[in-house]
Amino acid sequence: MNNHNVLFAQVFGRPKYPDIYGEVYFEAVPDGVMVYAYVTGLPTYKPGNPPIGPFGFHIHEHGDCTVGDENNPFQACGGHYNPRNEPHGNHAGDFPVLFSNNGVSYLAFLTNKFTLGEIVGRAVVIHENPDDYRTQPDGNAGKRIACGVIKPYTGEYNR
Repeated sequence: MNNHNVLFAQVFGRPKYPDIYGEVYFEAVPDGVMVYAYVTGLPTYKPGNPPIGPFGFHIHEHGDCTVGDENNPFQACGGHYNPRNEPHGNHAGDFPVLFSNNGVSYLAFLTNKFTLGEIVGRAVVIHENPDDYRTQPDGNAGKRIACGVIKPYTGEYNR
């Protein structure tokens, strides 16, 4: 990856899921932006209504991952990134869900819904429940369980 065309978010779980750790890279490519995600420490899938997992995965408006209320964390990052005021399921920040295999998820996909310049300083958020891509405004994805701020990639980060 060329560091000049890459953004990075280091994602941490808090407070109910402190073992979640993730790295999300955004790389400018000719047809848009490639998104690469690697996340560990995800909770075990639990069926139910709502289930725990697969996990909603989005860009949110603000790059503020302050925990705040431990029962409803990461509210400071605002809603889903939606610069064109689209209905849910078509927000620029709506991503595929993260499927966990023994707590680990890998995901890579291409999007043309934003440029790197439009998302730097925003937040990546993982939700406890799957996104249904229909319910307005947030896909009924449940509590926010992990968050990371999108920054220019320098090749250095802290774990």
